Amino acid sequence: MIVLLGDEIALQIMAASGVKRKLVDIPDDFSDSDDEIAPVKDPKIDKSRSCPYLDTINRSLLDFDFEKLCSVSLSHLNVYACLVCGKYFQGRGRKSHAYTHSVQINHHVFLNLHTLKFYCLPDNYEIIDSSLEDITYVLKPTFTKEHIQSLDSNTKLSRAYDKTTYLPGIVGLNNIKANDYCNVLLHALAHIVPLRNYFLEEKNYIDIKLPPGDIMCLLSQRFGELMRKMWNPRNFKAHVSPHEMLQSVVLCSKKRFQITQQGDPVEFLSWFLNALHASLGGTKKAKSSIVYTTFQGRMKVFTRKVIPMDVPDKEKEALLKTEEYKETVSETPFLYLTLDIPQAPLFKDEFEQNIIPQIPLSSLLAKFDGATEKEYKTYKDSTIKRFHLTRLPPYLILCMKRFNKNLFFTEKNRTIVNFPVKNMDFTEYLSDDPEVRRQNPSTTYDLIANIVHEGEPGSGKGIYKVHVLHKSTSKWHEIQDLHVADILPQMITLSEAYIQIWERRDKRSEDSGEQKKSEQQRAPET
Repeated sequence: MIVLLGDEIALQIMAASGVKRKLVDIPDDFSDSDDEIAPVKDPKIDKSRSCPYLDTINRSLLDFDFEKLCSVSLSHLNVYACLVCGKYFQGRGRKSHAYTHSVQINHHVFLNLHTLKFYCLPDNYEIIDSSLEDITYVLKPTFTKEHIQSLDSNTKLSRAYDKTTYLPGIVGLNNIKANDYCNVLLHALAHIVPLRNYFLEEKNYIDIKLPPGDIMCLLSQRFGELMRKMWNPRNFKAHVSPHEMLQSVVLCSKKRFQITQQGDPVEFLSWFLNALHASLGGTKKAKSSIVYTTFQGRMKVFTRKVIPMDVPDKEKEALLKTEEYKETVSETPFLYLTLDIPQAPLFKDEFEQNIIPQIPLSSLLAKFDGATEKEYKTYKDSTIKRFHLTRLPPYLILCMKRFNKNLFFTEKNRTIVNFPVKNMDFTEYLSDDPEVRRQNPSTTYDLIANIVHEGEPGSGKGIYKVHVLHKSTSKWHEIQDLHVADILPQMITLSEAYIQIWERRDKRSEDSGEQKKSEQQRAPET
C-alpha cells in the first residue's frame, strides 16, 4: 500500500464522496515540469536569486489553513498560492489559471503548495531566497526532538506577523459555522503531552499502511497538521483554522459529524479516539497505537440478571442459584468513563427554587468502587451491574452525563460537580487485588483540560468552552473558538463541567515537579 499524499488523497476523497471524475492527462499548461522554467537570457543575471517582485508579497493575506484547491477550476492538482493576494490557482503554464492571474492582475510571486517551491510568473522561473523560509514554515511547520522537549518549559511569548502575541498551543480556532463542539475537544487533545509529541513528528504516521482504498489515514495526517500549526511559534496570526481537519472528520465519519450542525462533544470524542486509533493502524491489542497507550484503561464488570417483580419471594432464592441469574464477571477496556449526575428533585420548595444543586466528583466516581450497583434496562430484560477499575491509564477521561434526550426535547442537568484541580486520588476505585495494586503504583491525577457547556440544551442554543492548563507557565486559559483569556483555577470548579481529562502523576513527573519547585524557591536567593 502506497501512502496517499497530495493529489492522490484528493482523488480518494472524490471517490469516497461519490464524485465521478474522468481520469485524463493533465495538460502541459497545468503541470509542474521543471522543463517549463524559462531560461535566463543574460547569464550574468541570476533571476532566481534576484527577483524584483519579492517586496509585493503580502504576508497578512496568506492563509494556508483552508483546502488546497484552485479558486477557478476547484481542482486539487498542481495548486499554487499567489503570495500577493493569497488566492489559489492551478498550474503555471501559459494557459494555466495562475499564469492568467499573473498577467491580468499583475501579481508575480507564487508558491507551489505541494513542492514548497517559489516561482515568478509570467517569466516562469524558480525563486530561491532565504527570506521566504518563514512562509514555507507557516505552510508546513516542522519540529525537532529538542524543540518538542522544550515545549513544556518554554514560557516565551511568540509574536505573530500582525503584531499580536500568543503562547504556542494556546491559540484560537475558527468556528466556521457550528463546529465549537469539535474545537473544544481538539484544544483539549492538543495538551495531552504524549499525543501532542507523537503528532508533532510527521514521520511517526506518514508511512502508516492501511488496506487499499481506506481513507482513514487522512484523519491522522490532518490531525498532525493541525497540531503542528497550533504549536507553531512562528505563525502569521494568533489563531488557526481547523477547516481541513474538520473536512476529514466529515469525510471519514460519513457525514455523521458536520461543520454546519451542532454536535455532542462526548459522541465526537468516542468516534474520534477510535477513528484516530484505526487511522494509525491500531488493532484490538493494548498499546497498538498512541491512542490506546495514552487513554486505554481496564475495568471488571459484574453483571446479574434482575428477577421479575411478579416472582414469589420463595422462588427468588432458588433462581439466584441458577446459571441464568448468577452473577458473571468480565474484564473490558475503556477509553473514557461515563459518570451519571443524579437528577435534581422534581418538586422544590420556595426557598430552593434558585439553588443550583452541587455534588462532589467522588460521589459520581463511586459507580466504580466495586460495590455500588446500577440497574440497566433494555426492551428485553433488566440487569444490575457494578464496576471496578483494574488499570488506570496515563490520561483518564471523565464524561459527565448532563443531557437526557427523548423524542420531543433535550433536558440539561445543571448540577455543579465539585472537584479538586490537583491531587485527585483514584485509589478507592481500583480493585483490591494485590496484583492490580502492584501494576498501578500511581493513582494520583491532576486536571489538565475541562470542557464545559453554557446555556440552554439543544442545537445552537448553548456554547462550548474549554479550560486548558499551559504546562510551561502553570496558568489556566479559557478558550471559546477565537477568544482566549486567562482564568483562575477557582473559577474552573464552578463551571458546568462536561468532559475532563486528568493526567496521572507518575514517579518521574512528581520528581521533576519537586525539582522545578525547589529551583524556583532557590532562585531569589541566588
